[in-house]
Amino acid sequence: MPILRQIAQIGHPILRRETRIIENPADPVIQALIDDMLATMVEANGVGIAAPQVHEPLRLFIVASRPNPRYPHAPDMEPTAMLNPELLLRSEETEKGWEGCLSVPGIRGLVSRSTHIGVRYLTRTGTVREAELDGFIARVFQHEFDHINGLLFPDRVEDTRELVSEREYLRIVSSTE
Repeated sequence: MPILRQIAQIGHPILRRETRIIENPADPVIQALIDDMLATMVEANGVGIAAPQVHEPLRLFIVASRPNPRYPHAPDMEPTAMLNPELLLRSEETEKGWEGCLSVPGIRGLVSRSTHIGVRYLTRTGTVREAELDGFIARVFQHEFDHINGLLFPDRVEDTRELVSEREYLRIVSSTE
């Protein structure tokens, strides 16, 4: 039975720590962590979550885009656990887009990210996968990849005037529809 984990908040040292490679994806502790992360992310209306956010310094995150109150226009995809992920290529083309974070509550910011990326990771069963990701899914991967490297989205905001409250963000996106 998965348990809801506490989400580390900005300022907590775990969010800036170096993360460790997962040696054995089949380890029952890792499998339980993945289940806990999925439950925690769904409960918090996230579209991704990284192990450091639940106080585990491991190279593991979940990408699980779906429409929800925090991201009403997110594309729908099957939740995917990515262990020991690698970023193989990034397009030169970038795009600014709004990002938020479960570890940075109440704040959104415009972050420039590559629009197309190539990635490699292990699935929760230990299978090596390579994929090319575009758009919002590529953004979520890059955001979560930053987490396992000790970065948060405010580190990527080019101008602090592009940081807004959650309420202001909702006003902005509802006025552009």
